[in-house]
Amino acid sequence: MQKIREVAFACVGRAVMFGVLAIACVMIGFSFNPVSAFRSGAVLTLVMAAILIFKAATAHRQNPKMTEVWLYLDESSRPSDGHARFVFASVMRDVYSRFAQAALVVACGLFVISLGFNLAGFESYTPPA
Repeated sequence: MQKIREVAFACVGRAVMFGVLAIACVMIGFSFNPVSAFRSGAVLTLVMAAILIFKAATAHRQNPKMTEVWLYLDESSRPSDGHARFVFASVMRDVYSRFAQAALVVACGLFVISLGFNLAGFESYTPPA
């Protein structure tokens, strides 16, 4: 089960890092205004956390043989059919939950930084009418 957890952590971690790259690109796009940059990063990170929570809640519905984790496991590490669904559901729920928890912490930190810039006198961007 430890091998499955390591592979699942790598697969989900890679997907989350692609999301982080997209969020960083949006934040760089708002770099002219620090309040908007950090606020947009916080909101997008909250969206990513919501997606991860949804994935954790629906992990028991996934067919283990149709996952990326199954493809990366060698034959000896793959659990038998009867046991595979339960093992994969518990491991994937745990991995998604850990990444969702980290995303929530990062989102709170980005909101605090945004609030700090706002209190320091920076204004958030409002488009011209």
